[in-house]
Amino acid sequence: MFKPFFYSAFFLLLLSATSCSKPEALQEEDLDERLSGGSQTVFDAGSGAYSHPFPNLSDRGNFNHGVGDISFEATFVTAPAPIHSGLGPIFNNVSCASCHIADGRGRPPLNPSELLSSMLVRISIPGENPHGGPNPAPGFGGQLQQRGVFGKPAEADVVITYTNTQGNFSDGTSYTLRKPTISLENPYIPLPSGHLLSGRVAPPVFGMGLLEAIDEMTILGLSDEFDANGDGISGRPNMVWDAVHGKKTIGRFGWKAGNPSVLQQTAGAYNEDMGITSFVFPTESSFGQTQFDGLFDDYELADSILFATTFYTQTLAVPARRNTDDPKVKKGKQLFKEANCSGCHTPMVRTGTNIAFPEASNQIIFPYTDLLLHDMGPELADNRPEFLANGQEWRTSPLWGIGLTELVNGHSNYLHDGRARNLLEAILWHGGEGEKSREYVKKLSQADREALIAFLKSI
Repeated sequence: MFKPFFYSAFFLLLLSATSCSKPEALQEEDLDERLSGGSQTVFDAGSGAYSHPFPNLSDRGNFNHGVGDISFEATFVTAPAPIHSGLGPIFNNVSCASCHIADGRGRPPLNPSELLSSMLVRISIPGENPHGGPNPAPGFGGQLQQRGVFGKPAEADVVITYTNTQGNFSDGTSYTLRKPTISLENPYIPLPSGHLLSGRVAPPVFGMGLLEAIDEMTILGLSDEFDANGDGISGRPNMVWDAVHGKKTIGRFGWKAGNPSVLQQTAGAYNEDMGITSFVFPTESSFGQTQFDGLFDDYELADSILFATTFYTQTLAVPARRNTDDPKVKKGKQLFKEANCSGCHTPMVRTGTNIAFPEASNQIIFPYTDLLLHDMGPELADNRPEFLANGQEWRTSPLWGIGLTELVNGHSNYLHDGRARNLLEAILWHGGEGEKSREYVKKLSQADREALIAFLKSI
């Protein structure tokens, strides 16, 4: 009676052990690549492609998203005013939407007479602030405000000039790249010696909730700081100051991953771009300068509005990939891999489990970023450190939705300062850890270059 029971239990245990074995890792080719944002993907390839809420938000979520949308569009004015009060006294623009037009990408001015609108300039001096971040420039802070309210001087005028350089692909086709030089004119006080400048166009704001939902361990798992695998790519996370929780944590947002969360990114933009204080940043950006009004009054932005605006960008859906079955696009995708562009622009990531935010939880997404810092070489350097990021390091920008930039935003300027006038120029600016990929692309035939661009435009 004992033995039959023993053998049955043994085989049940063996069967159980087999069925509990670790599942095989998901392969990209087994998934629907059109679903760039997982279940939070929208099938709109039109001019409003970046501005849809997550498809499966609850009624309450849709209401909050709508409130945040209104806040994102709201134009601030100088105090006193019944609503949207507190602009300035120095500022870059008057609303979130003024920089992030249609929730998409900004650009530099098209000519010397055009004012800076969807681009800003960071400023600092050598050294670090108490939290390891950029050292504010005395009299200017960490971000230049090129506008002032009535009676208050702007900090300076921004002038961008370009120097052209010529190059050739291996097939003899020539190209021209333009390198920007940013200078400041008419400063309201003398500029500090040794000041550092970095131009930054407004990045797209859709999909941010999904990027925020990626586990820290996943990001760390993608890093290879000392290039242990010898592929020439050594991404590392930026460790930045979390102003909400008062500690260092992994940076995810901004061109150098200088912000840890969508909340801090949003509050920082209100504060620096518009001069609006909140519980996250309660001090006026003009504090310590002659433009400061000397008032230490209540926060100008209600917590509810800050949270609603944050929720708005956290729940902007990602446009679907297009033309995935097109042979030219497929060829371009293969070239993207062979050039090892995917070494930094990680195609597929799974978000973490978060019962508090189920819409972004456990999603397989295709952001084409590892959120890590990479050395992009001296030609792309701004030589301005930001926490761990040195002057040559930049965060891998997400590529999802990039193929719709021209349609949504009406331009084709890419990279942190918009210097690249098309996607191929953006590739050609890659140096440092991206140099091998750039050289691979330079050796491609024109047909293959066109296939690679067709793939990027399908993302």
